[in-house]
Amino acid sequence: MASKKYKITWKTFILPALGLVAFFIYLYLFKADFPAIIATIQHIDIFIYSLAIAFSILDVFFFAMSWRFLLHFLSVRLSVIKSFLYVWYGIFMDIIVPAESISGEISRAYLVTREQNGTSGKVAASLITQRLMGMAINITSLLISIGILLTISHVSGIFLSLIIFLAIATTVFLVLLILLCIEEKWTLKIIDAIIRLAEYLSRGRWKLTKVREDVIKAAGMFHNSMKEFMHTPEALFTPMFFSVFAWIFSVGVSYLVFLSMGFYIHWSVIIVTFSIVTAIQAIPIGVPFEAGLPEITMTTLYTLLSPNMTLHIAATATILTRILTVWLRFFIGFAVQQWIEIKAITAPIATSETEKA
Repeated sequence: MASKKYKITWKTFILPALGLVAFFIYLYLFKADFPAIIATIQHIDIFIYSLAIAFSILDVFFFAMSWRFLLHFLSVRLSVIKSFLYVWYGIFMDIIVPAESISGEISRAYLVTREQNGTSGKVAASLITQRLMGMAINITSLLISIGILLTISHVSGIFLSLIIFLAIATTVFLVLLILLCIEEKWTLKIIDAIIRLAEYLSRGRWKLTKVREDVIKAAGMFHNSMKEFMHTPEALFTPMFFSVFAWIFSVGVSYLVFLSMGFYIHWSVIIVTFSIVTAIQAIPIGVPFEAGLPEITMTTLYTLLSPNMTLHIAATATILTRILTVWLRFFIGFAVQQWIEIKAITAPIATSETEKA
């Protein structure tokens, strides 16, 4: 029997629910036509929307395959199914813990090292490398957005300035992350500072000598793995290929949502909106950007970048998109998390019973 630890509670839904409340308050304040939103949702093309669902799942699949190839290069073997399931687990953690990607990455690292002890440094290297690739794709997407905005005469300089700022911010994080990957001494100093702080706050009650040794050992493995990637850059070709495909499917979700509504929208609007939202989400500063802000940002950008788009069309598209990119993933991720943890609990029991027999 699973413990209460793995039962769903109201706390599991609190952050996504707060996001919905904030979004509907936004629509109310701007006098959105709620009956029109409901009517539009009722008349969407189910076949095209089903394609959007498929695109959302394929986005996750290609992202998982990118990570799997990085792990395999470092001799950490993970099956296609497990890598796919572990990514779903991470997505669920990302949604309920407001620290974009960091919580998901920690979850994936935990799952792999729980199964394959002694691989923490290699797993961390695969996750950091995948984040670096994602940031590079984000920067490219933002630069494309700048080029698109320069061709749109009605767009104000505010949006252009916002995208330039996000491109610079993402680039700064990218450079800092690369420097930490290259400079092993910096990493060790950070580890030492964190452990000293923990010992100080515990007033000597925590003796972290063993922890320090394990973390330093994992850090050494991490830097050796990063050196392997740097010395064999061609090993990144296939993971980058899958990451680009994941990006294409992710952008395609929003486009298909608009098509399912019978509304034509130019690809440029989708790319600009997607780039801005993704860039903000990708900055690992713990901001709960899944709680309402993406919906408000998407609706606002759709309305301002498309002169012929009404607020209710933009809001409807945002709702239908977020159903796929948040709520569908939330419930799939939750189901996967429950199954993996229940399996982890029952596996030792099954093994013990087999040994007794």
